[in-house]
Amino acid sequence: MEDPIVFASAAARGPDLDRNVESLVDQIDSQMEGYSIDFALVFLSPHFIHHTRRIVTDLLDKLTPRIMLGCTAEGVITKANEIEQEPAISMLAARFPDVKLSPFILQSNDWPVMLLDEEEFKHSVDVPEDSKLIIALGDPFSTPMDDILLSFDNFYPGIPVVGGMASGALRPHGNFLFVNDRITDIGMVGLALGGSLDVDAIVSQGCRPIWRPFKVSSARKNVIYALDDHSPLRWIQDLVPELSIVDRSLLQSGLFVGRALDSQREVLGRGDFLIRGVIGIDQQKGSIAVGGLVEEGEMIQFHLRDAITAKEDLEMMLVPQSFRQPPAGGILFTCNGRGTKLYDHPDGDISVIQENLSGIPLAGFFCAGEIGPVGSRNFLHGHTASLVLFRSA
Repeated sequence: MEDPIVFASAAARGPDLDRNVESLVDQIDSQMEGYSIDFALVFLSPHFIHHTRRIVTDLLDKLTPRIMLGCTAEGVITKANEIEQEPAISMLAARFPDVKLSPFILQSNDWPVMLLDEEEFKHSVDVPEDSKLIIALGDPFSTPMDDILLSFDNFYPGIPVVGGMASGALRPHGNFLFVNDRITDIGMVGLALGGSLDVDAIVSQGCRPIWRPFKVSSARKNVIYALDDHSPLRWIQDLVPELSIVDRSLLQSGLFVGRALDSQREVLGRGDFLIRGVIGIDQQKGSIAVGGLVEEGEMIQFHLRDAITAKEDLEMMLVPQSFRQPPAGGILFTCNGRGTKLYDHPDGDISVIQENLSGIPLAGFFCAGEIGPVGSRNFLHGHTASLVLFRSA
């Protein structure tokens, strides 16, 4: 008989620390049905930041997982709910027979040197050759995640990295990340998984393109000076009248730029872009600044985002899952700008996921930046939902 992958998820709400830990342990034990736990993931709302070590120690003692990974978070996600602005803990546990688990903590006093040196980077991050996935949790104040993901792409090409930036604090040293009993307030913690495991990484950016693609004629770093030889602001002003009343209203909430993953493609649509926000406009020069580097010669297209588009995009990304066996479990990393800040009702993303995936065990959190692959590369995103699903190989 095939040795199965077994997942269990649990959640506890309210300020009572001891009761929460007891509830989590009882829920996990009842679902694991005597199987040992190879991997556990724990997310704590800010209300428990000062009790992180106690919670970690108690869960390790009572559940004895081989590896436990987690962080503090602005809000946590359970199998059925997205819990915002109230005390809560979310947890996922799994039995992974024939799966290699390689945890790591990534910190440096000289990030540029470490990230450019393949030998130094691999010494810090041991990722086995047959790894199928890397789960990454980072502190946003001390971790150059864009550069780290570039190093993963260069030194461990083809391995998806999925995760998020801790969001439980508004200042440095306020977040906590942990691997087993090692707790830190800087850098990044992670886990490489390899062996007999099937992994799907899904990134829903929740945007739709408007107007048409443009070629970047002039740009420097993150500033675009010309699109098809005219200033971006001129194009925007000329094209706004073409938008519907609804889209003009959405434009007031923010404009986004999609960088084409393949600028040679003749037809571009949803999923073909890396989405970045427009963060500034120079009225005199007509240039725009975006949240990421832009290169001359690449194709971009403007995008809009709203709750309806976000829901449709997530549903579209989940369609291929209906042709496969249901996953055994999943982890959701969603932006802290989603939830009830995006939708006019609670549980916006998780309700869509569970409607499409038949109520699988799942845990997650609201991130200060989400990590996930688009095309063959890994990126740090904003306003996205990054989901990883697990099946037996």
